[in-house]
Amino acid sequence: LEWTPGRIVQWACKTGPACAQLVQRILEERPHPEQGFRSCLGIIRLGKAAGSQRLEAACQRALHFGTCTYRSVESILKHRLDQQPLEPELPLNPPDHANVRGRSYYN
Repeated sequence: LEWTPGRIVQWACKTGPACAQLVQRILEERPHPEQGFRSCLGIIRLGKAAGSQRLEAACQRALHFGTCTYRSVESILKHRLDQQPLEPELPLNPPDHANVRGRSYYN
């Protein structure tokens, strides 16, 4: 059977939406989608060993942190990080209170 980007994404959809999104991103980031086939097939293969639920959780975590690679997903599964809750992102702005010096303080 011949692998195509569409067929790989279809297989990933069977695991879940995060897995499909991760595979799609890997294929889109390469100059030629065929260059991402091995990574994508490896990620799908990880689901056979770890199970679909764990793979989907690992893909969600990889997407959350922007680490969309086979090695990242493999590491997440190996260290069981897929079973840890995702920490909410902290606000980038400092808290607004009286003892925070503004820009005018330094001029």
